[in-house]
Amino acid sequence: MAIPQHTIDQILDRTDIVDLIGQRVKLKKTGRTYSGCCPFHQEKSPSFHVYRDKQYFHCFGCQANGNAIRFLMDIDGRNFVDVMKDLSSRTGIELPKDNHDSNKLKYKREAAKPKAAVPASQNQPQNPLQAQSNPAEAPASAAHFDPFAEFQATQQEDYGDPFAAFDQVPFEEVTQDGNLFDLLENIAQFYERQLPQSQTAQQYFKQRGLSAETLAYWRLGYAPEDWQHLEKAFPQDIEGLKLLGLIRTSDSGRDFDLLRDRVIFPIRDPKGRVVGFGGRALNDEIKPKYINSPDSEVFHKNQLLYGLYEGRKQKAQDWLMVEGYMDVIALQQYGIAGAVATLGTASNTEHLNILFKQNNRITIAFDGDAAGQKAARRTLEIALPLLNDGRELKFFVLPNDHDPDSLIRREGIENFHRLLQQAPLLSDFVFAHLTQNHDVTKPEGKSQVMGELRQLTELLPKQGSYRYLLQQFFREKLGFSRKWQPQVNNDASLSFSTKIDAEEYVIAILIKHPYLYIHFEPLRALIPQDQLLFKILNIFNTIFDDLPDDTELSQYYVLGACAPYHHDLQHILLQANVSDYTSSPEQADKLAEDFSIKLQYQCLQQKIKSKKFSNIAEMRNLKQRIYEIDRKRTMTLLED
Repeated sequence: MAIPQHTIDQILDRTDIVDLIGQRVKLKKTGRTYSGCCPFHQEKSPSFHVYRDKQYFHCFGCQANGNAIRFLMDIDGRNFVDVMKDLSSRTGIELPKDNHDSNKLKYKREAAKPKAAVPASQNQPQNPLQAQSNPAEAPASAAHFDPFAEFQATQQEDYGDPFAAFDQVPFEEVTQDGNLFDLLENIAQFYERQLPQSQTAQQYFKQRGLSAETLAYWRLGYAPEDWQHLEKAFPQDIEGLKLLGLIRTSDSGRDFDLLRDRVIFPIRDPKGRVVGFGGRALNDEIKPKYINSPDSEVFHKNQLLYGLYEGRKQKAQDWLMVEGYMDVIALQQYGIAGAVATLGTASNTEHLNILFKQNNRITIAFDGDAAGQKAARRTLEIALPLLNDGRELKFFVLPNDHDPDSLIRREGIENFHRLLQQAPLLSDFVFAHLTQNHDVTKPEGKSQVMGELRQLTELLPKQGSYRYLLQQFFREKLGFSRKWQPQVNNDASLSFSTKIDAEEYVIAILIKHPYLYIHFEPLRALIPQDQLLFKILNIFNTIFDDLPDDTELSQYYVLGACAPYHHDLQHILLQANVSDYTSSPEQADKLAEDFSIKLQYQCLQQKIKSKKFSNIAEMRNLKQRIYEIDRKRTMTLLED
């Protein structure tokens, strides 16, 4: 059974991992986590931790770890499908039927009926503009005009005989069931073959600067202006065409093709299968300019991004969401892989989650006009709840009257890359967005900005550190915060070396940004207990849930809780210049993530070298954990 990733994510979101594991393991709340004795190996002191906010478990003894699915698979020895059926019944989210046995992709193929000849005078519509309007909406003056009469006879000379290859099929022999994916592939090939037959369509792509190689790579095509070209090309597949929404039925009961006299953009799913089509009118008088296939059993526009398959195929690292198909295609032709576009809809949660699964850092392009600003605000409100720690969002604001293609033509590819790299981080974009309509030199203006900021930060994940970092960033930008400076005791500082190590730098980060503790929490089980960092982390684990929301107050709260170590902290805060590397929330979050990964890797490597593990299974788990962290380190280096 193939289960879509979005279904798996929905089930995990609705599963409370603490409740699930608590049915098998006696758990006790310890700070921000729940701990107990590991069910996967024998132990006397608890080293098994469950993180409710991350929906994740980890044993620091045997290194067993994973989500709710992995826990049930390991503890019961069950396979993935059995566990998913169990969780499906618990959460009430229905699993899809087995694709191999599903009838949803099948349709009945029928033999086409013989065509009846009609006088040639009925072959052409009297009003050419009616060729793009719904026959059911024809004006009253054309009540006696039948635009479908022309399709009762075949006019091969008009389209270079596009249907000749299909007329040779003996219809009476076609009785087997059809498959929607096969039909869509055949339709894509049919539209590709029509492109050389239309000078207008070829001229459109030529004016947009597309090469022959680009046309072939994206499988671009043309839909003839014949109202029933698909019925003629695929007479045995009418039921399938209707299931896909490519054939519509008018109020009078006549069938007509959805896409006519349009250039065609085949839309592929993440597996590379054609699942739908986008069509752009060649006549700018025609509205709407773009038409997409309607949703069907295989096409769900809210869960797809145009260009995702192609970007993954080219192993894109950086992902940029743009407005339309041509932007994606033009950028790819210029050598910029990873551009994607929504399918005629505004970006939504599904679209952003899809991109965040490709990379934790994504960029969204917007026009610089009022409509672009409005779209940016809407996307911002959608994106904020998704910004878990480690995710980064940038906004690429395009100059007015420019799309990525025209901007590259004006600036050149090197300058375009520079502008793209300089796109503001979310924190800078939000600050500019909120302050543009207020005088922030006056208390009233600052108050208005902070009020609007609070509304936005309420949308951010409550368990993450970003909402607090963003508030601190605004307060400092607006001149609210008083930077804390430790009182220097020269006698005490003389006994310390001027060199600061990674563990001390982590302590400095924690004092400056207490809410970044969630990045360093895993180190509690790895750092030796005689180290200062271990003692500070233990204090954070106790006080974290009680930290004040105000960022400045939280710093003082932490300093008070860590008072027994104030001499050590004075030295560290003087030597570690954290502010230079944490000027934005994104930088602070990234710095904490990098240091946490680095220290976890070092601690695990030391444990392997010391051979302090009880059995081979624990050693294998340690090596697997090292491998996973090493992959994170590698990805971080690639992103930088």
